[in-house]
Amino acid sequence: MIIKEILNDPGQLGGELRLKVLGLYNKANAGHIGSSLSCIDLLASVLFFNKNEEDSFILSKGHAAAALYVCLNALGEISDELLDTFYKDGTTLPAHPAPRQYKGIPFATGSLGHGLPIATGIAHASKMDGTNAISYALLSDGETNEGTTWEAAHYAIQNQLDNLFMIIDKNGLQGFNFTNQVLGETSNAEKWKAIGFETVEVDGHDISAINEVIKELKTHKNGLPKAIIANTIKGKGVSYMENKMEWHYLPMSPDQYSQATQEIKERYLNVLTNV
Repeated sequence: MIIKEILNDPGQLGGELRLKVLGLYNKANAGHIGSSLSCIDLLASVLFFNKNEEDSFILSKGHAAAALYVCLNALGEISDELLDTFYKDGTTLPAHPAPRQYKGIPFATGSLGHGLPIATGIAHASKMDGTNAISYALLSDGETNEGTTWEAAHYAIQNQLDNLFMIIDKNGLQGFNFTNQVLGETSNAEKWKAIGFETVEVDGHDISAINEVIKELKTHKNGLPKAIIANTIKGKGVSYMENKMEWHYLPMSPDQYSQATQEIKERYLNVLTNV
């Protein structure tokens, strides 16, 4: 589990979580590394500092499952032994989250465009039963291409779901191109403001800033669903991965893994290494 001293140092927290993520992908010889490094600070902010017991969280960009698993491991929900089975035959921790017995994984995700509709339904149910718990959904910016995302958004506006917190991991890259070259800039803050979301932009790698935004929005009981546009970098923390589309897919070689861990230790943990 993450110890209190690390929680009090956001930079160290981000570094330790990145090292865990890299270790998982290295052992599994698997891809989607850049996606997990892009959103790990957002996950840490929500799960460690803001999500209450009655709240819910949906990782809609399920291809970043390793980042979620590492956070749940730090929270004590997934054991070290279980985490070690990531991506292996028979595992309950596959490449995309499957619910199984984990409270922190209420739905299977990874088929993009489903996370916001699910979170919207949860938010509405919470309004109806009087708990008014917060429903968090972490989306990729590519998911804002999906029609189901916009249908859910309009439903949330119509039903005044101010307990719905949509966080968009805006790293500017999706499947095969930069997002603005596919269907245009659909994660633009002005678009979300225009349709009726209370919208805030934030540095998606500044855990303290993300916390401040979420805590402030929690006080706004104004009938408006919330959109947090988090500006991020795919592969954040590893120089050869940053803003590179190929790291949506590629596994690391042993030398690349060594370089990645050395860079994280130097950039986040102030540990000098020989690169």
